[in-house]
Amino acid sequence: MSTRKKSPDDLRSSRWFGPDDLRSFGHRSRMMQLGYSEEEFRGKPIIGILNTWSELNSCHSHFKERVVDVKRGVLQAGGFPVEMPSLSVDESFNKPTSMLYRNLLAIETEEQIRAHPLDGVVLMGGCDKTTPGLVMGAITAGVPMIYLPAGPMLRGNYAGKILGSGSDAWKYWDERRAGNISDQEWLGIQGGIARSAGTCMTMGTASTMTAITDAMGLTLPGASSIPAVDSNHQRMGADCGRRIVDMVWEDLTPDQIITEGSVRNAAIIAMATGCSTNAVVHLIAMARRAGVDLTLDDLDALGRNTPLIANVRPSGKDYLMEDFFYAGGLRALMKQMEDRLDCSAMTVTGKTMGENLEGAQVYNDDVIRPLSNPVYKEGSLAVLRGNLCPDGAVIKPAACDPKYYHHEGPALVFDSYPEMKKAVDDENLEVTPETVMVLRNAGPLGGPGFPEWGMLPIPKALIKQGHRDMLRISDARMSGTSYGACVLHVAPESYVGGPLALLKTGDIVRMDLENRRLDMLVDEEEIARRRAEWTPPAPRYERGYGYMFSKHVTQADKGCDFDYLQRDFGANAPEPDIF
Repeated sequence: MSTRKKSPDDLRSSRWFGPDDLRSFGHRSRMMQLGYSEEEFRGKPIIGILNTWSELNSCHSHFKERVVDVKRGVLQAGGFPVEMPSLSVDESFNKPTSMLYRNLLAIETEEQIRAHPLDGVVLMGGCDKTTPGLVMGAITAGVPMIYLPAGPMLRGNYAGKILGSGSDAWKYWDERRAGNISDQEWLGIQGGIARSAGTCMTMGTASTMTAITDAMGLTLPGASSIPAVDSNHQRMGADCGRRIVDMVWEDLTPDQIITEGSVRNAAIIAMATGCSTNAVVHLIAMARRAGVDLTLDDLDALGRNTPLIANVRPSGKDYLMEDFFYAGGLRALMKQMEDRLDCSAMTVTGKTMGENLEGAQVYNDDVIRPLSNPVYKEGSLAVLRGNLCPDGAVIKPAACDPKYYHHEGPALVFDSYPEMKKAVDDENLEVTPETVMVLRNAGPLGGPGFPEWGMLPIPKALIKQGHRDMLRISDARMSGTSYGACVLHVAPESYVGGPLALLKTGDIVRMDLENRRLDMLVDEEEIARRRAEWTPPAPRYERGYGYMFSKHVTQADKGCDFDYLQRDFGANAPEPDIF
């Protein structure tokens, strides 16, 4: 039974509905206009259910039904549920990139909560940017919150082969470009690779971010692993509804949950799962909203000492998220890592992380490996520095061919995605396996919005020779379902005059993964000369949201949040006393 710290008069919503004055009369009257009696909403926790469902968001196509489960749980616990539609930033259709709108969702989430009579919120998300966007906004708003992850879709299937969304799309696309796949086969793969509601079933950005949120203590224990269409997911939805009501009475707010310890837990588990490179940007942004100064160097240090034990594609070789769930899910993986975690960290259950992990078991030790038999001896990510990326760049070593861990080769530089896309389909392109492909003007400002262009296609000339990987560098991101020797998030980005803007085709580039270096082998005098000649590109936006984005977004190493939304920018305006 929940321990109450609040009475009905202490509820935030009572400021709207409690007083005997004209404004509260108006609020109560409008609720009655909606068909509710006073006894239904007055004196009860009002729970906002922020639902990112959309008819263009396939990852969340089950949310229309799942919100019914959440409402059932809220009502059972004595609360009053109100569904509020929220911006649905899906990966499949948002142009130029959903990352452009992550911060817009965070703003909407914060202001929706602040402006309405909500005592607590259930955040319904899952597709890549919805998780950090919702969580960032709710952290700043500060009311009790619980995150409901969409869950991964079922395994893909075609012609007896198990398919992983994203990862196998890239793989088979290269084979199609090489002429090895027929039109009929391509159509079959297209229809079989994503065959249920839910997020990508690889350990892409969606599963990475929901696992991070789970490890941070913001979901019910293990909720991130449940497949979207499994009946466990329906029950978890109702559990979220019941639990958020208790959290309101307990006054269990995000600041009690998101601490240095819980953020560190999330980073360790991200590394152990073979996380998406996008985790770096989002985790830094989420942490900083809570006042935790997480840095790239912190993440690299954890990566060097955290083994990758989730054998899930693309960093793993054999399994998908459905297999991960059957093997015990995130609780089982965290139990394996228990000695490395801060088990005293508080969670949305009102219990510590250690208490939540009691009884967790691994049921398949090839899917969730023991520490003595990791998929990769270090964690999923490594942070590089050097004269090409003084503020950092990111690579996923476990997902690329080890022969590129130390590599030197001539740069082949492209200034735009269309230029690069046209060139790689030219079978006469002058390129060798030693060439280092470079794409610039694809960062937060240059993209615009930091698009997922970083897994540059292998040139057709090399594909026909049998090559399937090469060193690629960009200031872009890449999909968490991607793989290969791709260096990403080069900071500062080229669009603002970072060193990548000064690189020329033919310059020799060296990557030394062991020593975490990425350099162009060009002398400092020549670099200075090129810098003096560099001309800033024209602005991408002259009005609207894009203009605001371009004026205030931070660079990749700082999380790409808006500068004025970070914790140290200033205090929130107090909520008005007069309504």
